[in-house]
Amino acid sequence: MSYHPSRPVAYACLALSMSLVGSYVALSKPLVAAIPVFLLAWMRFGIGALAMLRWLRKPMGELPMTRQTRSLLFLESFLGNFLFSICMLFGVSMTSAVSAGVIMASIPAVVAMLSWAFLGERIGARIWAAVACAGLGIGLLGLAQAASQSSAADAGRAWLGNLLVFGAVLCEASYAVIGKKLTGALAPRRITALINLWGFALVTPFGLWMALRFDFGTVQPGIWVLLVFYSLAASVWTVWLWMTGLKAVPAAQGGVFTVMLPVSAALVGVLALGEQLGAAQFVAFALALTGVFLATFPTPSGRHRGQRRK
Repeated sequence: MSYHPSRPVAYACLALSMSLVGSYVALSKPLVAAIPVFLLAWMRFGIGALAMLRWLRKPMGELPMTRQTRSLLFLESFLGNFLFSICMLFGVSMTSAVSAGVIMASIPAVVAMLSWAFLGERIGARIWAAVACAGLGIGLLGLAQAASQSSAADAGRAWLGNLLVFGAVLCEASYAVIGKKLTGALAPRRITALINLWGFALVTPFGLWMALRFDFGTVQPGIWVLLVFYSLAASVWTVWLWMTGLKAVPAAQGGVFTVMLPVSAALVGVLALGEQLGAAQFVAFALALTGVFLATFPTPSGRHRGQRRK
């Protein structure tokens, strides 16, 4: 029998997963500057595949995969791994981290809408309030950071970068919703390994083509260390944590935890890149954490609003 986490453990898994995503999104700037995007994605999936070889084995008691499950696994990898990585890496290389943070604030709302449309989950007033707090908080954070910036990227390049980051938002929201469907059929470790393998297969032609033309001797040792962290965080840790959390939490409610993605990205910017954190940023963090509180604090009846319709 597969492990079914308690609500507090599930919440912790979801928050940690999105915090890790935010950290590696922020730290992808030096990686993209040193390694071409498709080669970077290919090595990421390859390192992840090596780390999860044992997770590919079918566990005892798991039922044979249906055609629908196989299709969902492909979509989960194509949207949540392959397209998300490409859109985010190219987008971050073209626009500012501040703009990316503002755009990523829309993830909880997009997850909630997709959960309502495709999973039939009822979205209560408290979940909508949590989504609003999350969006307002991170939007305020992005605006405050934008006001403190003195230089601007080329308008056309920044516009394309912002569009690609929004494409990554759609991919991340789809990933959250499809993941909820998959957790009913497969264990989190098996899902993690299989969608990473699909991602590796999808990007291999592009990665090989770039590898034949790339001078690996130009990559500094620190970049290789960062690449290993990025690969393990993106392919292994974040996916397993997210799938584990979704086993006990509705997708719409879990989507609120995506607020931790831009929050952690901003924190990495402050702590690792030396950006300033003023009063407006503190208010933004308070709003974001209020949204998480609204989404997770038990109701008087002990039931959560984001339940699936019967």
